[in-house]
Amino acid sequence: MSAVTYLLTLPFPADRFQVEAAEAIDRGETVVVSAPTGSGKTVVAEAAIARARERGERVLYTTPLKALSNQKYGDFRREHGADAVGLLTGDNSINGRARVVVMTTEVLRNMMYAGSPDLADVGMVVLDEVHYLADKTRGPVWEEIIIHLDRGIRLVCLSATVANGPEFAAWVRARRGPTTLVVEHERPVPLSSRYLLRDRWENGRLRLLPVFEDEEKRQPNPRLASMLRRSGGAARYAAPRRRETCRLLQSEGLLPAIYFIFSRAGCGAAAAQVVERGLRLTSREEAADIRRFAEERTAHLSPADLGVLGYGRWLGNLEAGVAPHHAGLVPAFKETVERLFAAGLVRLVFATETLSLGINMPARSVVLESLYKFGGEQHELLQPGDYTQLTGRAGRRGTDRQGTAVVLHSPYLPFERVAAIAAAGAHPLRSSFRPTYNMAANLMAAHPQSEAERLLNASFAQFHDERRAADLEAIIRREEERLADDRAAARCECGGVEDPGEEPPTGHDEIMSAFASSTAAGDVLAWPRADGEEVREVIVARGYGRRPRLLTIATDAGLHNLTPDKLPAETALVGRLQLPEPCRPREPDYRRQVADLLDRWEPAGAAPRPAYPGGEPFAAGARACPDFATHAAAARSARRREARLEALRAQRRSRAAGMVPRLRSIAALLERWGYARGWQLTPAGERLRFIYNELDLLLAEALERGFFDGLGTAETAALATLFTYEARGPEDAVVWPTPLLRQRAERIVDLAEALAAEERAAGLPPTRSPEAGLVANAYRWADGAGLEDLFGEEGAQVGDFVRNCRQLIDLLRQIRDAAPHLDVIHQALIAVDRGVVSASGAV
Repeated sequence: MSAVTYLLTLPFPADRFQVEAAEAIDRGETVVVSAPTGSGKTVVAEAAIARARERGERVLYTTPLKALSNQKYGDFRREHGADAVGLLTGDNSINGRARVVVMTTEVLRNMMYAGSPDLADVGMVVLDEVHYLADKTRGPVWEEIIIHLDRGIRLVCLSATVANGPEFAAWVRARRGPTTLVVEHERPVPLSSRYLLRDRWENGRLRLLPVFEDEEKRQPNPRLASMLRRSGGAARYAAPRRRETCRLLQSEGLLPAIYFIFSRAGCGAAAAQVVERGLRLTSREEAADIRRFAEERTAHLSPADLGVLGYGRWLGNLEAGVAPHHAGLVPAFKETVERLFAAGLVRLVFATETLSLGINMPARSVVLESLYKFGGEQHELLQPGDYTQLTGRAGRRGTDRQGTAVVLHSPYLPFERVAAIAAAGAHPLRSSFRPTYNMAANLMAAHPQSEAERLLNASFAQFHDERRAADLEAIIRREEERLADDRAAARCECGGVEDPGEEPPTGHDEIMSAFASSTAAGDVLAWPRADGEEVREVIVARGYGRRPRLLTIATDAGLHNLTPDKLPAETALVGRLQLPEPCRPREPDYRRQVADLLDRWEPAGAAPRPAYPGGEPFAAGARACPDFATHAAAARSARRREARLEALRAQRRSRAAGMVPRLRSIAALLERWGYARGWQLTPAGERLRFIYNELDLLLAEALERGFFDGLGTAETAALATLFTYEARGPEDAVVWPTPLLRQRAERIVDLAEALAAEERAAGLPPTRSPEAGLVANAYRWADGAGLEDLFGEEGAQVGDFVRNCRQLIDLLRQIRDAAPHLDVIHQALIAVDRGVVSASGAV
């Protein structure tokens, strides 16, 4: 049947955007759908499948996660029957020639590069969660497919709401031909945003207040903003405690809820904490149903493994209706939580952001404990699109009249910033595309150099850059004009920043910063006012760092937060005042008390210590100018503009060159290392085509140099972890199981350093260093040890170990394809893929 006809068979009327998308599918066009989470994008995919089956074509449905692929496989089996649906994820290969095959995006990319005959009769590919192409590590895979997949195959791209949908669709149209963009802004269930804070002045009462004065206009609630700004706001309001928040959700009828905490350890600790404090969300009968279901879903795990996994504690939390959900849990635990939550038996889940990706777990409310999350190197503020994706879980279609998003108060994030993130709705989709050694090898195998370079410059990043080139030129011109103005303002008759004989006017900042660093609480500062009267303030707290802030109280009881550049050059330390204890500068009564003491204070006779040596506020030259502060500010602005202009000009140069110079540098390096001759691959280069790993060339070279030859089964598995493992935090010293394993690992590290040095010389980003943090446990596991041997009776991070083992298995399969002479790889696969690791890969 046609896509539109399929919509008529649904038990509910199709939404406008679903009809628009179905009509475009029936016209034979590629479709880009941008719609909120939970709006029914999967209905569009089902309509596409119906259309393809009518035409006798096969459909491939791709997702970014194995867990999501497994879930979609189960959904489609129930819809279309077991014979019509297949699954390909690396872990599983089931009915791969079926009419509808669900797979991870990487599997499709690999099939495409390998020229798989299984693509011959494919008429439609669904790219679910296509906004994932912004992901720094895996995002390029989506672009590779959109660029390189046979143009005769139509795409259905399903995306969360993005701010630049028209730009993305225009790029897809340029790559794939006729393309329709379908945008849906309305959520199927309206969302109400709430701000939760704890009022210390009212015995810790929780207050749940609207973020917006009007949800449609998205204007910040002025009453709430005023409350938080008023004197005493910082001391009065605090972040709610977790158990208090959970009790409030229960009493306000906001369960079931997903409580986002961007820390795996934090999710587990929170679930245990609230249950230990007495939170129970289930009846006795429901707890019994939960126990039976959990026992069924974990029956394949041995009692010993269950003990190590903390099964008893996990089950106890489940029976109370509470559970954690994150990537560090073994799949059996995660899937049990998902099924019980969907069934309404588990009513409170503490989750990391991985739950926001496609998993079918709608809730009545969503709680964001913090709007900061760790981005790999530092904590970063959530983007508006991340906020929208997370809160998209709030509101169950057909059950709830509205969903509720609850943001917890933080004294470190202004309310206006919270409201701005919540109001924005989406952020632009940005490309993370860049050529890799494996991609270069596959381009060499499939295309002449000119065609490969043309395809590489067809990336979304290049498309975006070309459309923004005119804007960039305008920005550069504007910055150049402002730089000229700053340089003019920095000049004076006494000298300026462009006078090489003049000391830069930042000396004032340096002197005042050094002076501020030498002060302490209780020091009294004084300086003359313009009218000749003396200003006197006492320091009650001093910050740290190169430019410490000073918190001071003045004689009028005013509380001031002074940075060194705000201190007048005539400032002097004139003595000390004994401050009352305890120090409470935020309280008006305390400030009035200190101001009274300061007003009556007299110096003890010690000579004042001026900020400037010798008491002279200005030295000769530029500092003698009465407009010194204006010149100094202009000079600082000029230096900032110069740095910004250099970055903008570098950006212009790189955009003009596009991706081609990097591809050429990669091709030249591959030739020097023996993987190519000109644009032709050598046998080593052909083997590189089979390695889809972040350290692809390093692994290929390790195989070429025989670093895996002559190893035992456990040694092989352990050595391979150098290419898959990445530490999440500080690591203990590595304990090497065998001298040979240590020797081979050291040779790989030396090789990595040589490769990185050559990459830097070629202007390429260096390949990251291999990490040995999993070596010991991988060796022992492959040597037959059990989970209890590795982690003790109740080991932490077992889920991470299992996940790392699944990644190791994927890599061992790639090594098997690239180096079939290594018979030990087959034994290593069997040794690793057992017990709880094997169970985690099953559907």
